Amino acid sequence: MKVSDFNYHLPEELIAQTPMEPRDHSRLLVIHKDSGRLEHRHFYELPDYLRPDDVLVFNDTRVIPARLWGHKESGARAEVFLLTRLNEREWEVLVRPGKKLQEGAVIRFGPELSCQVVSRTDFGGRVVRFEYKGIFEEILDRLGETPLPPYIKAPLADKERYQTVYNRERGSAAAPTAGLHFTKELLEKIRAKGCEEVFVTLHVGLGTFRPVSAENIEEHVMHREFYSVPPETAAAVNAAKAEGRRIVAVGTTAVRTLEAAGADGSLKAGSAWTNIFIYPGYRFRLTDALITNFHLPQSTLLMLVSALADRELILKAYEEAVKEKYRFFSFGDCTFIE
Repeated sequence: MKVSDFNYHLPEELIAQTPMEPRDHSRLLVIHKDSGRLEHRHFYELPDYLRPDDVLVFNDTRVIPARLWGHKESGARAEVFLLTRLNEREWEVLVRPGKKLQEGAVIRFGPELSCQVVSRTDFGGRVVRFEYKGIFEEILDRLGETPLPPYIKAPLADKERYQTVYNRERGSAAAPTAGLHFTKELLEKIRAKGCEEVFVTLHVGLGTFRPVSAENIEEHVMHREFYSVPPETAAAVNAAKAEGRRIVAVGTTAVRTLEAAGADGSLKAGSAWTNIFIYPGYRFRLTDALITNFHLPQSTLLMLVSALADRELILKAYEEAVKEKYRFFSFGDCTFIE
């Protein structure tokens, strides 16, 4: 398959620049993958499409202030974007300017925080070692910026609007954006319907937003991301599958966690790294339905949703969403593929 098989036309004015208020008033395009039928609804109507015995799987990661601005020893400005924590002091990062930040380079962010480039990575990034005085997380909260995708130009008035209401585990470089539509009140309605909610953690890294550079998508290699599945989540998902109940993934990060940790059809508790790449032809082991935002043309996420539903149906749905002027991407509207 070619990358161009996953292209579609999107007018720039449909890229959402600000989050919807209230969260659950975004629009919802329901995609019935068996019949091909499309329905235009609002997110607060999601419970109408859930079954009383569904298990919803949420990613409880929290976005960290991953962008740091500092200066090299020459005085020139430098940017460090945190991706993955390797140990207490070392991180995989992206840096700018890349060509001038080679091994041994030191970047200072203030009197209490600096880092040194230790090595290069296979994706063009760096491994850096931080030196700091105090508690790293508190320093990062003071000095770091919450990163927004490059297509969002408007400033974010409330940083918590780029977090889900159920976030718990710090570590993501980007939000699991399907979860941004949920309010605490909507979650209560879903529980009242009889649905079960469980959590996994996948810290979103480079793999989510790295462009596909190979013309043939089969040649693309995903960057690894760290995930964790609690024992109670594994037990709930496995019981549901054994009883023929539906597993509803909230976001593509939940899908990647489910499918990576459930490669043999049974969800395994524990933590590990995954570079799973899901595209048409993939056979889903655990995921039955998916709540997810609209994704960038030619992206790995668009390929993932095209594996769960037919690629032609997904492109038809996206064409319909453009025609109906849905809002796209991180702060945009949502789909429910069932």
